[in-house]
Amino acid sequence: MHLERLALSRSTLDRAAHRRSDPRLIATLLADPTARVALFHEGETAVTTAPTVHLWSVEELAGVKTGEHQFFLGEDEQGRGYLALSVTERPPLPEGASWATLRDTGALLDDSGAGIFTTAVALIAWHTFHTHCANCGTGTEVVQGGWVRLCPNCRREHYPRTDPAVIMTVVGPDDRVLLGRGATWPENRYSTLAGFVEPGESLEDAVRREVAEESGVLVGDVAYRGSQPWPFPSSLMLGFRGEALSSRIRVDELELAEARWWSREELQADIKAGRVVLPPAVSIARRLIEDWFGAPIPDDPSAW
Repeated sequence: MHLERLALSRSTLDRAAHRRSDPRLIATLLADPTARVALFHEGETAVTTAPTVHLWSVEELAGVKTGEHQFFLGEDEQGRGYLALSVTERPPLPEGASWATLRDTGALLDDSGAGIFTTAVALIAWHTFHTHCANCGTGTEVVQGGWVRLCPNCRREHYPRTDPAVIMTVVGPDDRVLLGRGATWPENRYSTLAGFVEPGESLEDAVRREVAEESGVLVGDVAYRGSQPWPFPSSLMLGFRGEALSSRIRVDELELAEARWWSREELQADIKAGRVVLPPAVSIARRLIEDWFGAPIPDDPSAW
């Protein structure tokens, strides 16, 4: 059974990739009164109490100072186009709306808002950090509605980067779960183990390697549970459950301050007492832990 409806894996827009080859796509949509636009400033967008991402019509953008980022997000069932634009100054918001980050609101948004916000944050991050050609060093041009950067010198095309990372619950023979505390984290913050996939490595082997490197625990069977984008700045989190072959912990102190095993009763008691704080609902880590636990964890007064 896979995890369903992960917070940042939801979307309602058709990405309509066939429209990206139109060199006038952005200009056409900015002149289209039916188009809808999400505005972004320093990693935040406007969110309503619905809750969803607040969208502007083209007419409402008059006087708004837009920035360098302009992306085509896709279209809805009616064929209406959607854009993401960065702004240099935040425009006034309608009553009830406020500026918010994806980390804070991703788990609260409806499917449409979650998809728009996640995609835009990922594209903005990629364009911010990949402005020059990796082949010849020339500054690149944005084409394909914001989905490609083209080098005017060597004509190399560059596509948005996604870094695969494995994240896993590790369960022992006695059905206890292994959680760890990052080397720089507060004393009560714990999560599942995770790490990036290395070149030439399968996902299953990445799970086994990361768990062994960080905790010293050996993992046998590995089962896929689900995935979600994590655009901070460019990860795709691939969730797994690993069955431990050993229980002895030997922590790599460079990455983890500590790791330990919990039964369901022990974890619930430590959460209630404030000795353990788990990741927020926006993260796949939280869903993986609750998947092992068997239900949403009660008596959790707070999360990261």
